[in-house]
Amino acid sequence: MGERDSSGGSSAERSSTVSRRTVLASGAAVLGGTITGCVGAGGSQDGTTNVAIVSSPAGFDDNAFNDLALEGLRSAAEEYDVEINRVEETEQAQYQSTQSQLAQSGDYDLIVLVSYNHTEALTQNAVDYPDQNWMLINDYVDEPNVAGYTWANHQMSYLAGVLAGTMTTEELDHEGSSTAPETAQVGFVGGEDGSLINAFERSYVAGAEWVNGDVEVNVGYIGNYTDTSTAADIASSQYDDGADIVYHAAAAAGRGVFEAAQENGRFAIGVDADQSRTLPDFQDVILGSAVKYINEGTREVAAAVAEGDFESVAGANTLGLEDEAVDCVIGQAFDGQLPDAVGKNLEEAKQAIVDGDVEVPCTAAGCE
Repeated sequence: MGERDSSGGSSAERSSTVSRRTVLASGAAVLGGTITGCVGAGGSQDGTTNVAIVSSPAGFDDNAFNDLALEGLRSAAEEYDVEINRVEETEQAQYQSTQSQLAQSGDYDLIVLVSYNHTEALTQNAVDYPDQNWMLINDYVDEPNVAGYTWANHQMSYLAGVLAGTMTTEELDHEGSSTAPETAQVGFVGGEDGSLINAFERSYVAGAEWVNGDVEVNVGYIGNYTDTSTAADIASSQYDDGADIVYHAAAAAGRGVFEAAQENGRFAIGVDADQSRTLPDFQDVILGSAVKYINEGTREVAAAVAEGDFESVAGANTLGLEDEAVDCVIGQAFDGQLPDAVGKNLEEAKQAIVDGDVEVPCTAAGCE
């Protein structure tokens, strides 16, 4: 499997070998947000499946959303002959041209678009390039050449709320951080204040209230997914106001929440990946993470394309608790260390959601 990195603003640099996969630096480079050249095997030449993946505004190396999507393609490449071109584009205004130039090159059997931020541009490009297979994460465009994969962000966020709502009244001391169990107060820090992240927020609040009807939830938004300083400021304010635990839905900016948790001697909940593992420097404050197995989705779509069966994954695909595609996992430093009430409440909440006894606010796609 070859992998090319077309990060915005510079041509790709040669990378070291990663396990069985040789990382190549040849091919397309994004300069100033546009593709300046596409050199490669071309669509399925010699059996190779060529895949381009374009980042969300948070970019790669976010230890969450984008990296999980890339991980799934790398997993597919362990089974199939897959070459990956990693295109980092953090400016949403460039998505129309970035998508169209990748499609126009004719080099790619599949183009993976990370995040709903790509939806508006894809609405036109999916029509303009009907022979191009696309995968859109966290949204869907109703065209036969699009595989839309949306994970139940609302369900996993509800579980994050159950974790926070349980622990805010439990006594916990760990490596300089502690809860104040005499009060029930938690926080939420979101990236962009819009429909999708509002679903994270509202479901988190509902989960916390399911555990404790008296819980107070402080809410703040950064305005983007990259500003760790603002994330830290918002979280610090929430901790100062009495929050024991803050859950973030802010991609790469969420690192600022963990920094604030350490500085204030409190706790946090990660998102998308088990961030106690992807960001081990903060494992001492990450009680758990609301996770979605995006890597399984991108692996599935890449495998289908490699097998010439894109039709099997095309359309709107929504994956949730029933599919074991989302969860709330306990941080590695706290596994087996939290009160029994945590596991009990989480399991009861999962079952209630699956059985329909709990109606989680909003949908996987966001809030109306």
